[in-house]
Amino acid sequence: MSDPVVALAPEPARKNYNLLLQVVAGLGGLLYGVDVGIIGGALPYLEATSRLDAGQLATIVAAVLLGSVISTVFAGMLADWLGRRPVMLLSGLTFVFSIPIIALSHGYGPLLIGRLLQGVSGGFIGVVVPLYLAECLSSSNRGKGTGVFQWLLTFGIVSAAVIGIYYSYRVEAVVNTQNAGAIFQMKDSAWRHIFWISLPPGVLFTIGALFIGESPRWLFRKGRKDRAMASLLRSRSQQQAELEMAEMESISGTATATGSASGSLLRRKYVLPFLLACLILSLNTATGVNSIIGYNTEILVQGGLSDLSAHWGYVFFTAMNFLVTMLGMLLVDRRGRRFLLILGTSGIVLSMVTAAWISRKTEAGVVDAKSIVQTMVTPDQQLTLDFDQAKANQLLRSAGAQEADAAAQHASLVVIYSYGDFTGATSYVRSDVAGAHPLHIDRTAALPSNRVEAFFRNPLANLSAAQNAPLVIQGARVGGVPDSKYGVQLEIALLAFIAFYAVGPGVCVWLALSELMPTRIRSVGMSVALVLNQFVSTMVAILFLPLVSKHGYSTIFLVFAGTALVYLVSVAVFLPETKGKTLEEVEAAFEAA
Repeated sequence: MSDPVVALAPEPARKNYNLLLQVVAGLGGLLYGVDVGIIGGALPYLEATSRLDAGQLATIVAAVLLGSVISTVFAGMLADWLGRRPVMLLSGLTFVFSIPIIALSHGYGPLLIGRLLQGVSGGFIGVVVPLYLAECLSSSNRGKGTGVFQWLLTFGIVSAAVIGIYYSYRVEAVVNTQNAGAIFQMKDSAWRHIFWISLPPGVLFTIGALFIGESPRWLFRKGRKDRAMASLLRSRSQQQAELEMAEMESISGTATATGSASGSLLRRKYVLPFLLACLILSLNTATGVNSIIGYNTEILVQGGLSDLSAHWGYVFFTAMNFLVTMLGMLLVDRRGRRFLLILGTSGIVLSMVTAAWISRKTEAGVVDAKSIVQTMVTPDQQLTLDFDQAKANQLLRSAGAQEADAAAQHASLVVIYSYGDFTGATSYVRSDVAGAHPLHIDRTAALPSNRVEAFFRNPLANLSAAQNAPLVIQGARVGGVPDSKYGVQLEIALLAFIAFYAVGPGVCVWLALSELMPTRIRSVGMSVALVLNQFVSTMVAILFLPLVSKHGYSTIFLVFAGTALVYLVSVAVFLPETKGKTLEEVEAAFEAA
């Protein structure tokens, strides 16, 4: 679809077009969130009906990450070559195409291909939508528009969880009939329907992308100045459009005069904003947000809440993320990016220190029984452990715990283990839960099924060595379950953490990524920064369990607090305020520095 050359649009039409841009951005965020979260609800039923082994299932889950990394690497180059809007269309069509491949599949191959395509779609969206918004929205609306992307991203994750819960109730109703055939059919249709339900956001995003224009900055760089001006006039006043066009001309003229039109990342005047964007994106992940989300329920169980209360705590946690992201979206263009990042990172430091203090109290009676648990490993390097009161008493006594008899009545256990370079952890088990499944560890479930999955789980690991390595118990943390009041306090601290994250880093990180990069390197620079972000995320995931196994959650919370403190100082010292500034004004400020 071509972009017609148009005159200044009437003010109502400009408002409607800005609203359309934000709606399309929101649909992109929704699609990204669904991409991330949909597998959680579908996986139990896929596992029960697909006849895939544990390694294949793990690969299906990890395929989205692989596809995302691949597309992130090339998203910037494609956006520079084809344009921003075509890559947005490509991302939507890729997602739409992936759903029937998955939902109609009857084997490992189609499932893998469909999940890879979902990951490719997510990688494109994560780069191109914030990039497009930064280049298309006016300086007064840019923060709000990008905030909508993050807000509906969190809504997409919540929606995926709600869809999963809905089908869990439907499956439960059929399970009560004890009809094996009906149960199988219900579980098989459940995971397929979960994926089908995720299709409409992809269709709406793709349709929406057909009705928006190309980025004026991209058109200008391609020498299509009349069309760039027409694109500006669809969303801005004549005066503002002329001002931004003049700024683009000025930046372009300066680049030509200094021989820097090629926009190499290695040129000195691009290095500072590029490195600053990479630093902010890396520190954003290093706050531990992904690990705290992923292990939220286990943290609360260890803090003293029951399993049911911990799961409800996670529901409140995700709801807080969604609601406060909306607040950040409303404030980002009023109070500014720098203010919200300073507020958010300060709050993260305080909440993580508080969580560490609470956890230190709950971990006072926890002991490490790894030596005796290691003796329970069978010759075929597996472990099966029924954690009842008698076993809890045995483990507590062997580790020298005081008042072991009393603690064993309401004890919890988590085992951290490794096969070679690959570390894992069991879920928490409780001694006071009658009829609980035994804790079980084996090589098939613990290790990646192939080298690609192994790379994304631990790029430094040796899969071949791990496949023949013994099962080593790194930690077996056992202790009395703390009073539930500590669990409530810990939940409040974690709710504060996600609230401060959502109002600051959650909303502003996409803006920092897209606004700081100079126009000539923005697309490629964003791709590089996002790949670095994924690397940091992987490293945090690799280090999380070993640190918890040796030092407890209190120590890891202090590590996250220290990282957030570095984040706070970096923002306060180096980050300029970009509220109300055009992209060319931001670029000129860095050139003058």
